[in-house]
Amino acid sequence: MADDSEMDPSLQSVLDQKSLKWIFVGGKGGVGKTTTSCSLAVQMSKVRKSVLLISTDPAHNLSDAFGVKFGKDAKEVPGVPGLAAMEIDPNGSIQDLISAGGEDAQEAMQGLGGVGNMFQDMAFSIPGVDEAMSFAEVLKQVKGMEYDLVIFDTAPTGHTLRFLQFPSVLEKALGKLSQLSQQFGPMLNSVIGARGGLPNGQSMDDVLKKMEDLRETIGEVNKQFKNADLTTFIPVLIPEFLSLYETERMIQELGTYEIDTHAMVVNQLLFPKKDNPCDQCNSRRKMQKKYLEQIDDLYGEDFNVVKMPLLTDEVRGVESISKFSEMLVKPFEPPQ
Repeated sequence: MADDSEMDPSLQSVLDQKSLKWIFVGGKGGVGKTTTSCSLAVQMSKVRKSVLLISTDPAHNLSDAFGVKFGKDAKEVPGVPGLAAMEIDPNGSIQDLISAGGEDAQEAMQGLGGVGNMFQDMAFSIPGVDEAMSFAEVLKQVKGMEYDLVIFDTAPTGHTLRFLQFPSVLEKALGKLSQLSQQFGPMLNSVIGARGGLPNGQSMDDVLKKMEDLRETIGEVNKQFKNADLTTFIPVLIPEFLSLYETERMIQELGTYEIDTHAMVVNQLLFPKKDNPCDQCNSRRKMQKKYLEQIDDLYGEDFNVVKMPLLTDEVRGVESISKFSEMLVKPFEPPQ
């Protein structure tokens, strides 16, 4: 039997790991990922100089959770010193990125005429590259901001795992571009020269150098993601069949990406009192106990399993999240 009285306050090990630079929080929809990532960010900001919480879920729940409007630029979370948050849309298209580059980027593409389009088509025919480009954009921002720790509140499971492949996808796309430019570089330079050059007097080589720099940044991040000292993934689940199944699949897949995972959070646990007359609560508790035993059997030895209670109120607003976050590090005492 799972011994529920031992509610392990186990995210302490994550707080103590001073070398961590990236934390991903993920799981099935509706299991409390955003609440968990916000709570973890609040706890982390107590032990780190500066923490950035990024939502990559198109549904953007950070604003709802904290009751503050966040956008695609990092903004301080009021009432939590050292914590900033931002929400990015992982489906931002390449065109948006070219637009974001301002008129220069658009002119450059037009200036290249058919060759520019060919370049775009060839590089961006790689599956997933659209979302990967917005990921690159985030990395660029994060790199410039020098945060001590970055926490990703990810989209439901499938998207999360795709998100983690992005560094590899981008490396492929940029590798393809570099290869093309070596083959067609001289020809492109003469085409650009004939059309009066690129905006701001840039040559094709300057453009390629920028791409090469981006590729290096991505390669570096990819190495960091695979380093257990720097990166960890925290699955969030509830004690039900589908959530447990999905978590197991995710943990297997994280293994193939060589991404570390050693702590998990089980949310929405019921702790009815012994003399509780509510049949529904008691039968749900019985079902939860069955899955908690499976979770302990599967992960008890290798994982810090944090068990969080289902509260009577919603966890919304800085104060409520801060209070809830305490239970990630201090054991919850179920009523007897």
